[in-house]
Amino acid sequence: MEDKGRDTMKKKLVSACFAGIHCRYDGKHNRVEQIQELIKRGEAVPVCPEQLGGLSTPRKPAEIVGGDGHDVLDGKAKVVTVDGEDVTEAFVRGAYEALRVAQMLGVEEAILKEKSPSCGNCIVYDGTFQGVKKAGQGVTAALLKRHGINVVSEEEWKQES
Repeated sequence: MEDKGRDTMKKKLVSACFAGIHCRYDGKHNRVEQIQELIKRGEAVPVCPEQLGGLSTPRKPAEIVGGDGHDVLDGKAKVVTVDGEDVTEAFVRGAYEALRVAQMLGVEEAILKEKSPSCGNCIVYDGTFQGVKKAGQGVTAALLKRHGINVVSEEEWKQES
């Protein structure tokens, strides 16, 4: 991969599942070799907002009901598990912890996992647990954007690199 100077800038925040960390709701990962290399070079730090918020791995699948991450932060929507448990508080707490890490490191960009109720940048599931996607952001992606951090999906990042 050609380095266009992009990866030598400020440290990035990345979804921990991209690092090969088994932190997804199903106990699996979404390892991305190029992102793993950023971490190895000290250019990125992995975080899992859901774990930072106190949720276990594995855990029940969760989706945002009634909006997207911005609506959750504004108290207009909730994050619930497939069996109806309200886990909004854990998602919000994890988003703020991820923001704290980003601010501590002077992060200006985050590469996050699309479709996640925490990390989704452009697409999230619609809250019906039927696999239906809609435009919107996850809770952490929305909070980071509100604080001036550029959020991109893995695919967007690969296209820019």
